[in-house]
Amino acid sequence: MYTVTVETSFTASHQLRLGDGTFEPLHNHNWQIRAAVTAQNLDKLGLAIDFNKLMNLLDSILAPMKDKKLETLVPFQTQYQNTSAELVAKYIFDSLKPLLPPQTSLAYIEVMEAPNCWAKYSER
Repeated sequence: MYTVTVETSFTASHQLRLGDGTFEPLHNHNWQIRAAVTAQNLDKLGLAIDFNKLMNLLDSILAPMKDKKLETLVPFQTQYQNTSAELVAKYIFDSLKPLLPPQTSLAYIEVMEAPNCWAKYSER
């Protein structure tokens, strides 16, 4: 099994909904994102997936999030219901998975919201 991982970042603000129904104060993060893709076999060029292709796909998902308040984005108003690092990771995973070539699988998405604070989503 081969694994290809790319990492990128973007800045966005959010207000996490707390258990009592209140919200954290609005604040910014420099969100770090890691995407890992696996493949059983390499293509004729010896690649599981081209790093640039994977980065471009990831960037296309992150572009609408850059410099935004995450709660204003439709997915976080409907399907994901909060802007926790865990749900940001799941949103990115759910968005990236169908864009990948059929010979690959999305292993996981990791999201760092703050230094030393990572959330990871995978289907395994």
